Amino acid sequence: MLIGSVANVIGDTPLIKIESLSKKTGCEIYGKAEFLNPGGSVKDRAALGIIEAAEKSGQLKPGFTIIEGTAGNTGIGLATIAAQKGYRCVIVMPNNQASEKYVTLNALGVELITVDPCPFANEKHFYHTAHRVSLERENMFWANQFENLANFEAHYQNTGPEIWKQTEGQIDAFISAVGTGGTLGGVSKYLKEKKPNVHIRLVDPYGSGLYSYFKTGLMVSTGTSITEGIGIMRLTANFKKAIIDEAVQVHDQEMISMLYHLAKFDGLLVGPSAALNVYAAYQYALENKNKGLKIVTVLCDSALRYQSKLFNPAFLKEKSLHPESIY
Repeated sequence: MLIGSVANVIGDTPLIKIESLSKKTGCEIYGKAEFLNPGGSVKDRAALGIIEAAEKSGQLKPGFTIIEGTAGNTGIGLATIAAQKGYRCVIVMPNNQASEKYVTLNALGVELITVDPCPFANEKHFYHTAHRVSLERENMFWANQFENLANFEAHYQNTGPEIWKQTEGQIDAFISAVGTGGTLGGVSKYLKEKKPNVHIRLVDPYGSGLYSYFKTGLMVSTGTSITEGIGIMRLTANFKKAIIDEAVQVHDQEMISMLYHLAKFDGLLVGPSAALNVYAAYQYALENKNKGLKIVTVLCDSALRYQSKLFNPAFLKEKSLHPESIY
């Protein structure tokens, strides 16, 4: 049992067997319950890794302020740890994310800067805005989660080994979407070193370019997605560490159907990126039906962080989405 401060109880999350899908496919499908971290998401791991690496290197000192551009979860993770360690925190976010994220960040006492959503090439993008503010103010530490390899290291040193231990080395596949690339990069590298034939699969939402890049070498996006915090149109330093065998795309309707299925049949209230991950794991299990494979994915955060959207019939209708069954 973990005991200690907030920083001490990040990680060592359980693997939850998804019984309904496991029975349907004849494979064992597991989700790493990252919503049980103190800040409520897998991004707590990256936040802690980045902060501790910066403290060790001297980039982050007492009295400094941490700043980051984020879709929300990394910001919440950074703010959670910053509150415990006594740092101030500035978070730059696009203004179209779930309202629960802004409420949480305000409760954590951050200075919140919101910007209009725009392509990465636009200097007003949240990433560039955070970097610019970090240069304009004194005693600032820019977390830079996309390019800071302390993100990758947190998953290589911790998440990967946890999964290996929890499956007793019997894991057959790991499947994950990408936001910064840290989770997939760190876990895939660790697992491939331990078991070269483990299958690593990237799952991408529509509107992201990574599926296209894997298949064709060109970063091309099609469609859009309501998912938050995953899908990118560039190769980050963290993503470049990933070792990938296959890539798939999952449509928002498939994701929503899985999200409602997990709530109704497994008692799991997961966010959209987690539902996307589980749908891709289910797909892979169907491709290998009745082979008894052990398949692991990531339950990135909770649906309760998005309930104003995901459980709002008017929002779903506006997006032409329906909480129908996956089978």
